[in-house]
Amino acid sequence: MDPLNFAITVIILTASGALAPGPLFFVTITHGARSGTKTGITFSLAHTLIEFSLVMLLAFGLLSVINQPTVRLFFGVAGGIVLMVFGFMQIRSSLNQTKESQPGQLSTRGLFVIGLALTGLNPYFIIWWLTVGANLIFLSLEFAGFLGVIFMYICHVWVDYVWLTLIAGLAKKSAKILEFRWYRVLIGVFGAVLIYFGLAFLFGALGL
Repeated sequence: MDPLNFAITVIILTASGALAPGPLFFVTITHGARSGTKTGITFSLAHTLIEFSLVMLLAFGLLSVINQPTVRLFFGVAGGIVLMVFGFMQIRSSLNQTKESQPGQLSTRGLFVIGLALTGLNPYFIIWWLTVGANLIFLSLEFAGFLGVIFMYICHVWVDYVWLTLIAGLAKKSAKILEFRWYRVLIGVFGAVLIYFGLAFLFGALGL
């Protein structure tokens, strides 16, 4: 396979995961409405730190360790709890806000920590890389060894940055257009979505 076809294959396959609405997507909208594109860039950096580390672990042959049932159980339970906490916090915030007490912007460090948590504790993200992603890594190693893995990741990661930054920027503009009442409703709905994801992660990990 030539480099161009390989790059196109990687972009198409990984975009399916990157563009799918998930916990990070919804939190990007919530905080993007306050902080704009800074949210998307910061979340992307945090996401990259976790994702690139995972890709390297898989490339170095640690798939069997990461795929252990106890490890997957940990990610499922921890991820579910974290998402539900975030969800309840958002709903509480939406109920308690007034126009005079709208939440301020989080610091870059605060956004970065949220990005790390929602990436590293997202079992769907881990499972995606253990299945589709692992196959891509195998193809990359066949294509050009570890340089192939680096090339594959570069072909993929820009999609995360463009997508999350775009979503955060659009959320900021939309927040200025929406009436405050509807903004509160939107934040509450996204909080409920996070709780749904949290329950799904938790039940999935426990086999319920």
